[in-house]
Amino acid sequence: MYDLIIIGGGPAGLTAAVYAARKRINTLLITNDIGGQVNWTTGIENYMGYQFIEGAELISKFEAQVNQFPIDRKIGQKVTGITKTDDGFEITTESDKFQSKAVLLVTGKRPRHLNIPGETELTGRGVTYCAICDGPVFAGQKVAVIGGGNSALEATLDMVKIAEHVDLISLTPLTGDPVLIEKLSDAKNLSVFLEHQPEEISGKGLVEGIAIKDLRTGERKHLDVSGIFIEIGLVPNSDMVKGLVKLNQYGEVPVNCSCETETPGLFAAGDVTTVPEKQIVVAAGEGAKAALQAHRYLQRLAK
Repeated sequence: MYDLIIIGGGPAGLTAAVYAARKRINTLLITNDIGGQVNWTTGIENYMGYQFIEGAELISKFEAQVNQFPIDRKIGQKVTGITKTDDGFEITTESDKFQSKAVLLVTGKRPRHLNIPGETELTGRGVTYCAICDGPVFAGQKVAVIGGGNSALEATLDMVKIAEHVDLISLTPLTGDPVLIEKLSDAKNLSVFLEHQPEEISGKGLVEGIAIKDLRTGERKHLDVSGIFIEIGLVPNSDMVKGLVKLNQYGEVPVNCSCETETPGLFAAGDVTTVPEKQIVVAAGEGAKAALQAHRYLQRLAK
């Protein structure tokens, strides 16, 4: 029986682990991988203390700090279910079961993928799912943005300011807010391909281009780009708590300002929650806050 089980190994989970350890909470960290979405980030210029740092390097620093503490870890294990018990919670993975008095869910989100050739191989090598994170890395270069909603339009607005040229590619007519579409109308370095389907991302080691197909005519084109921003939405990794909390319309876990869910003892932080602004620094702060709130909860249980 652990006091706290943290599920997730991104910035929120790793920060929470450090804070839990400093409070001498008997903690188990379970995660499928270390780093989460940050691993896909080419370069980070908005995390305080670093003017520029690679995503993998930042996570290695997070992990090194966690390693200073005697925290039990199960890395490479995927949690398949969480159930409420008389004494707390039971967490089921693909190979084990663990018990705890409290749980902190910090499983983040996963991007919707195009599922086309070259995407997986070139992720982090020109393919990115976060224009806010990686946009400045591609200043002065030719890039493509995939998507037609607000996130894609916002990414395009950011990139037309700093890129040599931007190709906006959408399967459908643009579905984002009219005010965003209007802002793009004056961009001189923008080409828009509506009702075009991405078919393949090419490049040897780094992105060199993307092949697209016109769904109306069947014509195929190749666009020379060195960066591709896939902005077709994110999916919260919240399936495991569907029976414990009512998710919002986006599949996010609702939390209050203390990172508490509607289920006592179940806390959540980071991108998997309803907290706005999905940023590394926000997730880390929420992870710290959640661990401190879990400590207070455990103190109350002990009385």
